[in-house]
Amino acid sequence: MPENIADDQIVRLHELLTESGYTLDGVRARLGDTAAAALAREEVVPALRATRDTDPLAALIRLWWLGVPVPEAALPAAGGLWADLGAAGLVTATPDGVRAAVHLQPWETGGHVVSDRKVRPGDPPLRPDHVVGAGGASANLAQLASTRPAGRALDLGTGCGVQVLHLAGRAGQIVATDVNPRALALARLSWRLSGITEGVEARQGPMFEPVAGERFDLVVSNPPFVIAPDDGLVYRSDRHGEGADSFCRDLVRRAPRHLAPGGRCHLLANWLHVKGEDWRDRVGGWLAETGCDGWAVQRDVQDAAEYVELWLRDSAEHGGAGYRRRYDAWLDRLAALNATGVGFGWITLHASGADDPVVRVEELTQRVELPVGGYVDDVLASIAASHRAGDDDLLAARLRLAEGVVEERIGPPGAEDPARILLRQTRGLRRTAQVGTAEAALAGVCDGDLPLGPLLVAIAELTGTEPANGVPEPVRTLLAEGFLTL
Repeated sequence: MPENIADDQIVRLHELLTESGYTLDGVRARLGDTAAAALAREEVVPALRATRDTDPLAALIRLWWLGVPVPEAALPAAGGLWADLGAAGLVTATPDGVRAAVHLQPWETGGHVVSDRKVRPGDPPLRPDHVVGAGGASANLAQLASTRPAGRALDLGTGCGVQVLHLAGRAGQIVATDVNPRALALARLSWRLSGITEGVEARQGPMFEPVAGERFDLVVSNPPFVIAPDDGLVYRSDRHGEGADSFCRDLVRRAPRHLAPGGRCHLLANWLHVKGEDWRDRVGGWLAETGCDGWAVQRDVQDAAEYVELWLRDSAEHGGAGYRRRYDAWLDRLAALNATGVGFGWITLHASGADDPVVRVEELTQRVELPVGGYVDDVLASIAASHRAGDDDLLAARLRLAEGVVEERIGPPGAEDPARILLRQTRGLRRTAQVGTAEAALAGVCDGDLPLGPLLVAIAELTGTEPANGVPEPVRTLLAEGFLTL
């Protein structure tokens, strides 16, 4: 197994990568924008052209990233390291040169991640225990997770181990699980190559079985959430549950049993859009059963055909033998579920210990400020405060307009009154809220100096309306959505 590579060989490989500039910034600079954008579309020709000059960095990009054979003479001299890597199964000798048996990529934490190579058109089919590399979903989860320090953290379904690279700086102890033994082997190699040798433990098994009876301050998961017919690919879909989106549902339901008081769980998920059912009710129902505060965000939704095409491209099956048959069978599966589409997004749970847990389900398709984890705790606190604070407490509170909120008035030029008044966040989640004249006036005077109650009375007098009995619901909404802060 690749993890059997000796420690001194790991050190030599790390030094070789660093000295050659095989870092995220180094690779980006070497490839340039055009080749990098083409690679995002799985087109390798521009990157091959950009690395035709076989300097050490170009040779390593071709070997580890592009997966093409490289003449051994073009590789950086490493005193027998290439033979050692061959013995460990990381590279193989071919008539055309040395070829990587794995994908080794630099990552934004400064470390390196080891996985199987991404399959491209013309490649052999994926092996059932294929280990996916770090990509957009990995980055999304890392940017979602709370950045506050955690005593114990769980990476459920660690895959290539990339989330551990992000958790290592803020968690005292990390447990990483996966049902796939090959994933754990490559994850251990990723950690060692990134200098993470202590404080992380790998365990094999499905769902929460490897951590039965244990609790954590932070749980993160990029699970096998794809809603697909069983194709034998471990990384893509669960083969132990009921199918459809039941794996994500069960993951949400079971997570609270493994959260310490005050603990957070962040995960990525797919959910069905079913004919005659609001997806918010579907996902909100999952969260309502947890007893935790919950926040679910839909970031994207695809119709059935788009969804199938996405994942057939992911496994390089588009245009290949059996493509139409697979496509048709997948659509049959979704039709049998009455699915009109599939949503993708984030789910966050907070074991607040409150007797009246609050659940918020919403759609946010706009670009948001990253990382969300830098302010996700504030988002949860705002949702909870709006729900739990009594009228008397809120009327006595001194509210402040959140940083970065601006107002837009829309209407015909010269009109006395605008047709619409919008509040926009230029920071954080960048939400937009349409408000009335009273709420706009409140946003204009909320500077933390006066309690809410007197401000509402003064605005009612100015607008010639009756003061509200208690806190108006639009004000609670502005608080829940982070336009106003306590």
